[in-house]
Amino acid sequence: MKLKILMVEDDQSVAEMMGMFFEKEGWFMDVATDGEQAVKMFAENPDQYDLITLDLNLPKKDGIEVAKEVCAISPSIPIIMLTARSSEEEQIQGFNAGADDYVSKPFSPLALIARIKALQRRIRIDDKQEQAKAAESGEKFDVVTNHIKISTSRREVLYDNKHVQNITPKEFDLLYTMAQKPKQVFSREQLLESVWGYNYYGEDRTVDAHIKKLRQKLEKVGANVIQTVWGVGYKFDDS
Repeated sequence: MKLKILMVEDDQSVAEMMGMFFEKEGWFMDVATDGEQAVKMFAENPDQYDLITLDLNLPKKDGIEVAKEVCAISPSIPIIMLTARSSEEEQIQGFNAGADDYVSKPFSPLALIARIKALQRRIRIDDKQEQAKAAESGEKFDVVTNHIKISTSRREVLYDNKHVQNITPKEFDLLYTMAQKPKQVFSREQLLESVWGYNYYGEDRTVDAHIKKLRQKLEKVGANVIQTVWGVGYKFDDS
């Protein structure tokens, strides 16, 4: 699949390197060297871009602000953040701003390409599933447990018939994956493979950051359904 990527990167050597790798994949790339330029380029024709790679540390406007502004224009645009920062708090900020994935610098160009391909595969699969389910009854729930109901066609989660608000796509997919198999323990590697669609590269904070935010949103309606299994991972249990 040919992609058109907007790479937001102020390091010319990184942009030139990735441009060569993208060209080998048959992909096209535009480069923005600061945050203001990135938002302007995207706003002019958002439909031309299939994905954004976004550096967190940028001149004029940082990556968090850029992510918020481009997502306000096109909420469905996939974003992979590239940054030397690796704290959980900073990752959570990126995910809340609309990032779908987080790659720490320095990174392997081949690993980044693998992440891009995995994200695109996941998007295509989700689109097909949602289209198929949209044709089914609007009241059908794909997962029903003691307290939780989940609809993939409506991307909707109910706890004791109360809506869980503002769940991001990745948070929804994490909950759906675990709720399908209550009490089964999922390792971080399994969740990365299932939700992000790529093999584990040591970015366990990616899962931890999403789980933390998902728990906060569930707990607003009284749901404490995701348990930590120390040294292993997480499980869903609303019994």
